[in-house]
Amino acid sequence: MYLVGENTGNFPEQFDFQSVIFAGNTLFHLNTSASNMEDNWFDIDGIAVPLGVTYDSLQQSYNFALYSNHAAKVTLLLYGANQVQVPDRVIQLDPLRNKSQRVWHCRLLETDIPTIVYYAFQVEGALAANAADQDPYFHAFNPNKILLDPYAKGIYFPPTFSRQAALGKGSNAGQAALSCLRSVKEVAKPFDWQGDQPIRHTTDLIIYEMHVRGFTHRSNSAVSLSNRGTYTGIIDKIPYLVDLGITAVELMPVFQFEPSENSNANFWGYNPLGFFAPHQFYSVGLAPESSIMEFKTMVRELHKAGIEVILDVVFNHSAEGDIQGPTYHFKGIDNSTYYLLNTDPRTPANPYVNFTGVGNTLRTNHPATQRFIVDALRFWVKEMHVDGFRFDLAPIFARFDDNADHSAETPIFALFASDPVLANVRLIAEPWDATGKSAGYLLGKNYPGLSWRQWNDKFRNDIRRYIKSDAGLVGAAMLRLYGSNDVFPDDTYNAYHPYQSINHINCHDGFNLYDLVAYSDNNTSWNCGFEGDVNVPVEVMQLRERQAKNFFTLLMLANGTPMFVAGDEFLNTQGGNGNPYNQDNETTWLDWDRLTQFNGFHGFVKKAIKFRKEQTGLGRGRFWQDDVTWYGANQRNPDFGASARSFAYSLKLSPNRALYVMINAYWEAQQFSIQEAGPWSRIINTYLAAGDDFVDEGVDPVNATYLVGARSVIVCLKDIG
Repeated sequence: MYLVGENTGNFPEQFDFQSVIFAGNTLFHLNTSASNMEDNWFDIDGIAVPLGVTYDSLQQSYNFALYSNHAAKVTLLLYGANQVQVPDRVIQLDPLRNKSQRVWHCRLLETDIPTIVYYAFQVEGALAANAADQDPYFHAFNPNKILLDPYAKGIYFPPTFSRQAALGKGSNAGQAALSCLRSVKEVAKPFDWQGDQPIRHTTDLIIYEMHVRGFTHRSNSAVSLSNRGTYTGIIDKIPYLVDLGITAVELMPVFQFEPSENSNANFWGYNPLGFFAPHQFYSVGLAPESSIMEFKTMVRELHKAGIEVILDVVFNHSAEGDIQGPTYHFKGIDNSTYYLLNTDPRTPANPYVNFTGVGNTLRTNHPATQRFIVDALRFWVKEMHVDGFRFDLAPIFARFDDNADHSAETPIFALFASDPVLANVRLIAEPWDATGKSAGYLLGKNYPGLSWRQWNDKFRNDIRRYIKSDAGLVGAAMLRLYGSNDVFPDDTYNAYHPYQSINHINCHDGFNLYDLVAYSDNNTSWNCGFEGDVNVPVEVMQLRERQAKNFFTLLMLANGTPMFVAGDEFLNTQGGNGNPYNQDNETTWLDWDRLTQFNGFHGFVKKAIKFRKEQTGLGRGRFWQDDVTWYGANQRNPDFGASARSFAYSLKLSPNRALYVMINAYWEAQQFSIQEAGPWSRIINTYLAAGDDFVDEGVDPVNATYLVGARSVIVCLKDIG
């Protein structure tokens, strides 16, 4: 070996990442010249890092590395393209040659395995330092199971693939998913990034939550048949996204998940199988290796358009479920390392702790699991060029073996913050898990990722209730517009930023924007007096559009980071289904005909986004503080009484610009007295029809009073002399 330099994270383009060893803060590179290959034991036995399979273009070899704390025996299985029942080669790893501490490894020359396309493992155990670690309750080793590499860059599902075969104790040979060597080589192959660089928006950040398949899969998406529902389909829609004005897409899970006999079983993708592999069924080529190229191309083209790419990632559980679930990888490789198990093994019939609602919980306090997560995130940043991550059920990172809240001592956040790659990417938390208990709800300063952005459900709930005219919410609505400093405190000690609040009226989970005003249920929704979307009276539809405009206007006015769901801009509907995780059909595929049907609303949304981006004083790095003054409708001080449903405020946007907003959540019109001298110019009036609801400055001057229509929002501007 020879020393190359310090691990700074800034590597030249031509550097060969695939044969790098990290040792502390020092970076080493294998001397792979042909003359010394037979003398170098790393070339013969393989190396322990990086984990997974890496392709060395200099040696033209593959290095295999698998972590297991308790395995007694590891066997590498190698398969050809047309034979998945019986492996072409079986290599039993010798622990005296092919093991370093807890990692089993070997290196194979490409010329020695020219016909090999897929690989898998068989693992036997348990081997441990003491008798307690041998307890079978904590282990799920099964040498009958064909196991995926957790670091697989692509997963092959043979025609005979069967989830059922992965259940129980029997063999799943010939029916197992296999890790793909071609995907490893595809990752190692140079890609023409065309000078691509990371993107980081600030005051103009507007997040657009999108499902890759659902976005373009309908025939009316104006995307070619071959590209519908794919990464390439998103590329086809980039001109639309640019015209809309959004600056970031947040893609719902794109980690490879398992196919199912029922294609509707996991439409959302929140049940990951391969954490390093783009979901191949979102690619035109439908092959593991083609999905890598197509995903990279999508990211590159979105970046060219100035659009960030954020991935919704699931590191709280896996597709293996609980004791009744299949064995795909973690269970059979090292169950007690990767999953949280009950600390008292004698009482429960099911050993798996379930904070996620889907059967298992990753043991993110274990160093090996933490390393796995960090390695996966680094892969998506370094190899795939994504700009950030939204973490599903993120309090799981603060769950330890005793099931308590350890948010003050969770080391994984320090790993993120100190990593030279991850320290500069956008990190967003869903700050609650499936338990609904205090340790699983960590919004605001309770969340241990101090600088992370967080989905703010208080904004969502309070603004929903206020706009539908619930009583006593004036103070809550003001607080949410200000930036939610009750949960993101801006005192001297805490010094949170308002942009850490991800403001949203809705997300994939629950009603979309139109259904919030078309269906009534416990989603804090209101149907505007008529349930559903069939034969809706004209006056009800007018009210629904007005309420939707009210929601979107407040979202764009609020201090913080706005996010909305793809299709909300043209009032897409899911027919009142607030949980369509299992609907791979027209329920969840965007209906682009509604873009024509609600073209006026779409135009309003575009103008509101443009207004938000132009008035940079709305979304700030700091709270509004003395730049904002709150008023009542007809008095200097706001009315916070139980019956109050209206208020106004002025905001100094810059030394030369000011904003005046009047909000009336009453079901009757109300006369407002303007509390600050003009001249003011009305920009937005959500009560008016398309064309008049959003006008240029100077078109509609405002005097000392203004009649604000029932359930409507008025926005005015003026120059400060």
